[in-house]
Amino acid sequence: MLTYDVLIVGSGGAGLYAALKSRMEEDLRVAVLTKVYPTRSHTSAAQGGVNAALANKDPTDTWEQHWFDTVKGSDYLADQDAAELLCSEAPEVIREMEHWGCPFDRTTEGKIAQRPFGGASKPRACYAADKIGHVMLHTLYEQGLRYGVDYFNEWLTISLLHDGKRCQGVNALDTRTGKLHTIQAKAVILATGGYGRIYWNRTSNAYGNTGDGLAIAYRAGLPLKDMEFVQFHPTGLRRTGILMSEGARGEGGFLLNGLGERFMTRYAPDKMELGPRDLVSRAIETEVRQGRGGPEGEVFLDVTHLGEEKIAERLPQIRQLCIGFEGVDPIEEPIPIKPTAHYSMGGIHTDINGLTSIEGVYAAGESGCVSVHGANRLGGNSLLDILVFGRRAGNHALEYARSVDLPSMPKDMLSSAEARIKSLMEGDSEETLADIRRDMANLMANQAGIYRDNAGLTGAMEGLVELKARYKRLKVRDKCKVFNTELVAALELENMLDLAEVVAQGALERRESRGAHSREDFPERDDKSWLVHTVATRGSDERPVLHFDPVTITRFQPEARTY
Repeated sequence: MLTYDVLIVGSGGAGLYAALKSRMEEDLRVAVLTKVYPTRSHTSAAQGGVNAALANKDPTDTWEQHWFDTVKGSDYLADQDAAELLCSEAPEVIREMEHWGCPFDRTTEGKIAQRPFGGASKPRACYAADKIGHVMLHTLYEQGLRYGVDYFNEWLTISLLHDGKRCQGVNALDTRTGKLHTIQAKAVILATGGYGRIYWNRTSNAYGNTGDGLAIAYRAGLPLKDMEFVQFHPTGLRRTGILMSEGARGEGGFLLNGLGERFMTRYAPDKMELGPRDLVSRAIETEVRQGRGGPEGEVFLDVTHLGEEKIAERLPQIRQLCIGFEGVDPIEEPIPIKPTAHYSMGGIHTDINGLTSIEGVYAAGESGCVSVHGANRLGGNSLLDILVFGRRAGNHALEYARSVDLPSMPKDMLSSAEARIKSLMEGDSEETLADIRRDMANLMANQAGIYRDNAGLTGAMEGLVELKARYKRLKVRDKCKVFNTELVAALELENMLDLAEVVAQGALERRESRGAHSREDFPERDDKSWLVHTVATRGSDERPVLHFDPVTITRFQPEARTY
């Protein structure tokens, strides 16, 4: 049996930061277990910037202004104590990244360069052209290698182990051999990112973003919070959903409808294209619904006026993606875009140190919900979230692991994981993985997407119950043990189905519109009834059971949210 003091599941920015902080200050055994090679984690896809009130671009900026922007952007659903930590600790973590060698772009004075981002009152997004996530991820990975973190690449976590009170470890599949392993650990940090692939064909997320950490936590009895709040990024490429960075609008890009109008004058006359993401996505969807979209139901992101030199310097990856996937050169013509499922504001319910209700089990980054994003995340705050709360989880796990002995482990720890895989390998129906996955994606996109209503969400719940029944009859046809990608995809699909059901149930219950959750039958925000967090646990019938917790409000009272 493999044994570690701290085990991190997931190798994005939150996981790598947590591993680094757990390892560099103490001689503990620390490992990262990841289903991809670390530098291919989805953090690498983040393009535009990471927020911090450094006041390099605007000397009047303060972390308190960043805090207010975050709370306002969240439509007042963020826990304000957690948002305060996010913003007040931001300058420190950015400077720590800088000292580790993260190659931020620079001003003429040699300071970290900053650009405007949506929903922000000041330009505070620190950037590296349009590849900030990529350079952050490499910086953290190389520092982890420097300090002796162990990496288990291409391993898939199957289940979280605990005795009801404290962490015991995980069961995981080594996909290279097909062998199941139990990894004993004093502390486990779940940092597996989001689950945008429940929308499959309309998402900016990597194929691996299937919500594994959230699903194993949910099945282990841990609560999930605010899962109905799924952010659609306004600018995904028309046919693939690949992200076109908010940095393109931060550099001065315009949004045009099919008639060539800068339509944001109708929706955010002050902030225009730099309104918050939920507002801009709804504006695009409305333009298309009202017949002002392009021939494929798209609108256009125009950066041609920025010029070749600026695009080459600040947005080189954007240009490559446009040419490669749409045959469009943004130097010469506008980019066809549609809103794309991008980010989950919800996740595993944690405290401000990433700790869950089970001693020694933590969550950080997009898979956790300390609730700094509330109902809508500001661009540039996701990368900050993974740094601040990845670091906090790593520090807390370090102290915890130092204070306890290894947990006891029953002999049958692998039995449930073995039974789960056996049932998939020995299924007897003609159901296919692709059919169920496609039907799930269409159901979520059409009935639990940007605009929602009672009929659609009720239909989504009924459809998901049917899909879960079909999944139980699924048969994996590839019987090979080595790199059985069909088996991995089948296990991921179960995770997505569980999470899709929680998303739809939460959206059905929340009878208001707030942030990214927009109900056409309840179009107004309702602070009297719904200024609460939705908390979901798994019932005995394997269906979500919901209750509601109060939002922590410390300084900023809810008010009308205008831009």
